[in-house]
Amino acid sequence: MSQDEPQGRRAARQAQSKSSRRAKDPKSSAQAETEVIRSSSPSRNGISGLLSKHPKAWLFSSLAVAFLLLGTGAVFAGAAVGSQKAKPVATGTPTPTFTPRTIPIDIPTPAALRTCSIDALTKDPRLLTFAGSVINVTTGESLFDRSAAAPATPASVLKVLTAAAALAILGPDYQMSTKVFEGSTPGSIVLVGGGDPTLSALPAGVESVYTGAPKLDDLAAQTKTAWEAAHPGDPITNVILDSTYWNPSDKWDPTWQRSEQTTGYHSEVTALMVDGDRADPQKMTSPRSTDPITRAGDAFVAALNLGTPVTMSTGSALAGKPLLAEVKSQPLKVLIGQMLLNSDNTLAEMIARVASKDSGGGGTSASLASVIPAALTTYGLDTTGVTIRDGSGLSDQNLVSPLFAAQLMAKVYSGAQGLDVIKAGLPVAGKTGSLASRFGGANAVARGKVVAKTGWINSARTLAGWVTAEDGSVLAFAFYALGPVKSNAMEALDTVTTGVYTCGSNLSNN
Repeated sequence: MSQDEPQGRRAARQAQSKSSRRAKDPKSSAQAETEVIRSSSPSRNGISGLLSKHPKAWLFSSLAVAFLLLGTGAVFAGAAVGSQKAKPVATGTPTPTFTPRTIPIDIPTPAALRTCSIDALTKDPRLLTFAGSVINVTTGESLFDRSAAAPATPASVLKVLTAAAALAILGPDYQMSTKVFEGSTPGSIVLVGGGDPTLSALPAGVESVYTGAPKLDDLAAQTKTAWEAAHPGDPITNVILDSTYWNPSDKWDPTWQRSEQTTGYHSEVTALMVDGDRADPQKMTSPRSTDPITRAGDAFVAALNLGTPVTMSTGSALAGKPLLAEVKSQPLKVLIGQMLLNSDNTLAEMIARVASKDSGGGGTSASLASVIPAALTTYGLDTTGVTIRDGSGLSDQNLVSPLFAAQLMAKVYSGAQGLDVIKAGLPVAGKTGSLASRFGGANAVARGKVVAKTGWINSARTLAGWVTAEDGSVLAFAFYALGPVKSNAMEALDTVTTGVYTCGSNLSNN
């Protein structure tokens, strides 16, 4: 069938075809007639016919045309609006605002890359368990740390803590007194100890290990003169020994070894004694007695030289009785030097007890646990972890971290708050005190450059102080060799310290 066939004819033919199909299809005649009429109706020709056949296509076409017309109208409307002359609006020129960039006042100094190591030196088997700290005194920077913050046994390095605490409590000019009072019974006098172990029984002109110490002869001469003036013709018949400045029975810590006493490193701690209770007052290490109080009494009676029998007993002076005589020790600043230079245990314990007594601690050994740390806080030090058992460091139950010891030594070097007294009293490597014979061999390069306190008990060898290094820097340090160390640990500690001298501010923590 040609595409050009008229629509009317085609509709009639389709209707005829449908009619012949209806004959076969059982539909109602009314429905058939209706379909024929719809197919042949002239109103369905042309555009109406197309709309009827393709309603969706025409719908979309109509919408497109409408959209086009609306868009065109919008363009014309826009053109019309745009053609109106716009009136200028007066606006001010905004002032730009700038937020200035924050510039740090102090630009941090870049950290130096340090390359000099002493690690291998600290692993010397003679040191057993090593702990240590090194601090740059000028900058406060920690350069070296091996268990530095862990509390450990300081041995006689503790004497530096005792000295610093005593200076804070007593002051550098404090003097210990030994006095004689009249007794409560006729012919009696009372010799009262005030904690001065340096009182010497040697005659005038002969020095003990405590150069410049007060003399028992002087005390006896004053006593006789004052007694004869007050009681002419009445003899002195009884000498009472008063060692109650602190409890006389509180004289020996159970953690100390009695061999320290018999060998001659330490005496019992009584408020009344002479020459540190040494058998030989001119020897630093000399056996001590089991009764310092009686030994002092015997020496005093001998110095009185009364020529008549004198009895001796223990007791205490009564308040209000006349003072007959008094001698004083050298100032604390001198005693500290004597104590530190030769690591004098007796002098250290006596200084600690006197400081306790003056601060209200009663002079008891137990009070030192609180008295000494409290005094050390006045130097701006954090005493957390510091455990004090005595004043000398003989007890292995003292605990002071190497870091704390080094921090204290840094303050001692600065000499602030009266600590210059300690600075002047410490041994110098290869020259003075307990360091006079140390730093030999290859370590001799550090002689005169190391100022430090030595320490030694059976469970620790220690050394703490400062080094004026080869590069001129000053480094505070504290080194501990812990365990059942031998005497050869001292040389190993010297070698580690010499390593610090060589490295200086280039010391690495690696």
